[in-house]
Amino acid sequence: MQGTFAKLKARANISNSQKQLLSTSSGLLLLGLVFSLLSPYFFTVNNLLTMATQTAVIAIIAIGQTYVLITGGIDLAIGSNMALAGMLAALCMRANFPVPVAIFVGLVTGVVSGAASGALIAYAKIPPFIATLGLMTICRGITLTLTGAIPISNLPKSFTAWGTDSTLGIPNAVISMVVLMVAFGFILAKTKLGRHIYATGSNYEAARLSGVDTKRTLVIAYIFSGILAATAGLIMAARIISAQPTAGDGYELDAVASSVIGGTSTIGGEGSIAGTFIGAFVIGILRNGLNLIGVSPFIQKIVIGVVIVASVFLDKVQRKGD
Repeated sequence: MQGTFAKLKARANISNSQKQLLSTSSGLLLLGLVFSLLSPYFFTVNNLLTMATQTAVIAIIAIGQTYVLITGGIDLAIGSNMALAGMLAALCMRANFPVPVAIFVGLVTGVVSGAASGALIAYAKIPPFIATLGLMTICRGITLTLTGAIPISNLPKSFTAWGTDSTLGIPNAVISMVVLMVAFGFILAKTKLGRHIYATGSNYEAARLSGVDTKRTLVIAYIFSGILAATAGLIMAARIISAQPTAGDGYELDAVASSVIGGTSTIGGEGSIAGTFIGAFVIGILRNGLNLIGVSPFIQKIVIGVVIVASVFLDKVQRKGD
């Protein structure tokens, strides 16, 4: 009977996520319609590609945050991981290391940080908020110390093409986002590891007793979050042709917002990558559309905050109804 609990809970939670996905998709379409009516520039190819490129980084880090939230945790170190990965890769390139080696170093940084967070939570029993808050501060401190808070510019074209160029008319950053969404969506929805992640978040002790290696599952979830944050940090550095020590500041909140709007439960056990993908674009459309109609960036923060709170409230109402 080992794993039976995990399979049943995963199926039930995926079904709930599919219901939420439908309502989130409807909201996304409604937003698109509203801004199309308010601005003639919204529904143009150039604007849509720009919006997709701007949303790519948020969507990628939100994928990792979704894994973590489903386990019942949270990763506050995402933004700092982005900055550290981009900065270490840039330092390697400035030291004339090959670009692939520099990228590898950046990705390993995310793996190490994620593994550290997961180990502190799973084995040292430190609450996720505290553990990742500590890693957030450590990673940001390392980034600032390595560079003296000075950006690194003039990165090689072979690297910046990842964030600035297109393939068949589609921005490379957007292609990366779609590939990662499909890959990690498949892992979560169709594999044994995905079932274990859902089960761990639904009921940690029951999952452990049913044969799930809950500690290992937690560590893997945080490693995924770390490597996706590092990937996003590298794409951001490539896109702005510079590694910034303050990159990713506050992005962990965008990741949580995308996941929650997309139907991921804040208490664990439910969520989907497809929902998170749509949630990221809800935020992307809001920012892009509000910019086009001239709304102040300060007001935009209020609007997005209201949307997040409303999403959580509706989620709780729906659960009571179920």
